[in-house]
Amino acid sequence: MHFLARLAFGRTALPFLLLAVAATGCSSVSLDQPIESRTWRLASIDAQPVIPSQDPRQAVQIVFDGGAQRVSGSGGCNRISGGYQRTGDKLKIGPLASTRMACQDASRGQLETRFLAVLANTASYSIAGSELILLDARGQTLAKLDGSSK
Repeated sequence: MHFLARLAFGRTALPFLLLAVAATGCSSVSLDQPIESRTWRLASIDAQPVIPSQDPRQAVQIVFDGGAQRVSGSGGCNRISGGYQRTGDKLKIGPLASTRMACQDASRGQLETRFLAVLANTASYSIAGSELILLDARGQTLAKLDGSSK
């Protein structure tokens, strides 16, 4: 009877155990892959790919400084900086400050405005390979940034 009780428990517990393992294995956030000290270049926003600028001064990018809990970078036209808080996969960026240079290219200005809104609305993130995925409060993808060195 003891064997049958263990077998019955094992059969009912196994699906819950597998579900628990699957749930913990799905997270792509790893403490071994910090977001700090890496330049993250905007690869897509609103599910639309972003063509990188040939001019490095117009690159849409950010860098997280873990020691100072600051983020800095460029929206494509203006320099941006501000604070951030990261706990596990939760990420809050801002408030942000930026320079007030006029964009020569209207589409670059629109991209910068949208990028700043994405940063302000980021609630969490995930990492997939060399890609940082910024997510809103509902877990929807806002933007993807490439962290591979180029």
